[in-house]
Amino acid sequence: MTTATILQQSHKNKAFTTLLAFLLGMLGAHRFYLHGSKDRWGWLHLAALPASLLLHQLFPEADWFYQILPLTLSALVGFLEALVLGLMPDDKWDARYNAASGRLSDTGWPLAVVLVATLMLGAGVLIATIARLFDLLYTGGAYG
Repeated sequence: MTTATILQQSHKNKAFTTLLAFLLGMLGAHRFYLHGSKDRWGWLHLAALPASLLLHQLFPEADWFYQILPLTLSALVGFLEALVLGLMPDDKWDARYNAASGRLSDTGWPLAVVLVATLMLGAGVLIATIARLFDLLYTGGAYG
């Protein structure tokens, strides 16, 4: 059996994937869980961390918001992916990610809790990001 066959046959848990996207989506953990280490989108998520560190080193006088902007955008995409994956019907989830596992998904209330937390935190981060961006672009940071 090859590694691809083993990965293809393992059962992917939808609630765990959604939790990974919620907590570590900015680093692409959910992408690596679903698609393995060859996933380009997962590596793009992970590249946001060194990009933020590089911006901090190259532009130390820049506002902290601009320095962490790549990581913030990656986190927002992670929240969106958590909602998309978590709201996917179980039969569609099984057809896409568990076709060869022989098991069916049966998600319950833990997934609902993760989705509510994702929506609350994701909306808050999105609103704060938009507010800070407009503050910096139109007032030069007059409000903080």
